[in-house]
Amino acid sequence: MHIPLLFLYLIAWLLPMPEAPASFVEAKDDITLLYEAVGLCEQDLDAEVLVACLQRADELGAEPRILAIADMTQPSTAKRLYIIDLERRSLLLRTYVAHGQGTGELMAKHFSNSHGSHQSSLGLYRVGAEIVSPKHGPALLLHGLDKGVNDQALPREVIIHGADYVSEAFIRQHGRLGRSWGCPAVTRDDMPKVIQLLADGGLLYVNAG
Repeated sequence: MHIPLLFLYLIAWLLPMPEAPASFVEAKDDITLLYEAVGLCEQDLDAEVLVACLQRADELGAEPRILAIADMTQPSTAKRLYIIDLERRSLLLRTYVAHGQGTGELMAKHFSNSHGSHQSSLGLYRVGAEIVSPKHGPALLLHGLDKGVNDQALPREVIIHGADYVSEAFIRQHGRLGRSWGCPAVTRDDMPKVIQLLADGGLLYVNAG
């Protein structure tokens, strides 16, 4: 027997929606409270980015105190790197972060885990030890936690480092930040604080929507 599609829609609308598990609801509520407490609504970071980041961390069993989010949906002229203290529910730093040469110009459009791509990689990273890069100076190792997405970070030598091309002066001259070979590079002035906050145990989440 043929049942009109409109009738099926009406039945579906009238039926009660299944309730989400209490633990998931509580988690979502807690993330909403965290988002509001940190003041991220006024800082141009979408709540769903924080939700996606914390859900991924939970799936991997990571329990960080300090979390960094690089929101690559924003142009490189925006301060799109957020460092958050999850215990104190406070925003510790918001600053500029570069994307890779192969990822785009002003906007980040292309992402890769491949060697030689010069593209940024998405996903969740554990921030490792402080090192001294022969080319960039003080830097932080990155351990990609998402298989096939960013797990080549170490062999690709993708690190957090300071760079002269990450500056407001560069933006004024070129209309965008400079670009790395895939590293989330920050301003040289901010690099000491980034090391202090993230070294040996912080998390970095690179988002592209």
